Amino acid sequence: MSHSSLFGRSFGSRPALVLLTAMACAFFSLPALAGSQARIVRLSDVQGSVEIDKNTGLGFESAFLNLPIMQGVQLRTRSSGRVEIEFEDGSTMRLGPNTAVEFSTLGLTDAGQQISVVNLAGGLAYLNWLGKGDFTLNFSREKVALDHPAHFRVQLSSDVARFAVFKGEVEVEGPSGKVTVSKKQMADFDLRDEDRFTLAKVFEEEPLDNWDKESIQYHEQYARNNAPVNGFGASDLGYYGNYTSVPGYGMMWQPFFTGVGWDPFMDGAWSWYPGYGSMFVSAYPWGWLPYRYGNWMFIPGFGWMWQPGGFGTWNALPRTAGVLPPTFHAPVAPTGVVKTVVVGKGGPVLSSGSAFRTVVRNGSAGMGIARGSVDNLRGLNHQVAKSGAVELHPTGQFGATSSRSSFGGGFPAREGQSSAMGSTVGHPSGGSSGGHASGGHH
Repeated sequence: MSHSSLFGRSFGSRPALVLLTAMACAFFSLPALAGSQARIVRLSDVQGSVEIDKNTGLGFESAFLNLPIMQGVQLRTRSSGRVEIEFEDGSTMRLGPNTAVEFSTLGLTDAGQQISVVNLAGGLAYLNWLGKGDFTLNFSREKVALDHPAHFRVQLSSDVARFAVFKGEVEVEGPSGKVTVSKKQMADFDLRDEDRFTLAKVFEEEPLDNWDKESIQYHEQYARNNAPVNGFGASDLGYYGNYTSVPGYGMMWQPFFTGVGWDPFMDGAWSWYPGYGSMFVSAYPWGWLPYRYGNWMFIPGFGWMWQPGGFGTWNALPRTAGVLPPTFHAPVAPTGVVKTVVVGKGGPVLSSGSAFRTVVRNGSAGMGIARGSVDNLRGLNHQVAKSGAVELHPTGQFGATSSRSSFGGGFPAREGQSSAMGSTVGHPSGGSSGGHASGGHH
């Protein structure tokens, strides 16, 4: 049976000061079953219209940044949509417009080996697999099984499947046998004729190849010097903040642009998953690792910082430790609610103006800044700490070389709230003053 049949043809109260430990804290970790055979991966970039079916019974709903992806989840993009999925080791899968996939298997063997099986029902998919664990991609009646690093592209329509390899050597198996596609080679499969293949040594580029390439470069560049952690989300921590050695606490991470009064649970959403209940999803572009592992702590003189750790089991709810501010209100998961529940302002809070102007203020914590769109966020952080706000001229993700629109993709925002915007060049704005530099620069 063709995998394209999976989706059809259409894509169409105030808490007292308490000492919290890693095992007894205001937030509870996921039940033990999550640390056994189940896995989660990350929805790491969302642009335009993207939808997700989490097996909640609601069917497809709007997808947004940092949503967990679990076994059985389906994703689809509309004509304006693009999305990236990041696996535990930093491997990435990107989907172009009008694409649908199902994560049929995200699990572990009894020996702890990761197994991932994804079914591509139609559209355009890129995979940059780093080689940890076993990965299988099914498209039409073809199968790609990887246990080694590879980087490739698949385009699947109703009559042709086109498979192109950027890096490595990949074997594709189908009704007409096996074919090995090497670097800079392509194979076309005729779906109207028993999937017979034609191997071509002429490599044809596609318009979204640059998006795929620059996304990989972003991850490689900003994860490279992120020594305390690695894997999914590490590159965003390297881009949107930095680590500081804090006496008595060790290495702690803090986002830029935190400002006075910021806390990490101000903006986000509760998203419900069968068997797990409501999971807190951060609205911040870096908001994956600090909410799935380790602890958030309030450090006098520094503010809220994340302490890495606990990478053996992921958390459905973020965890805190240490003495918390007397004004801090811990987020409470909704009960009996399956639909997404927005926390705070939900989406971007830093934008004020139009597509030609945006202002970064203290307290925004990087919200609305598209990844890779500002060359030196550390420098911009100092400007914002000094003047209170900095005006930027928007461009797209990865700057002018990217084909991405200036408007970033979707976190569920309340009515009347503007989208996120990426930006490059800044100068002081007459915005609010005060605030402190984040990321350990005090």
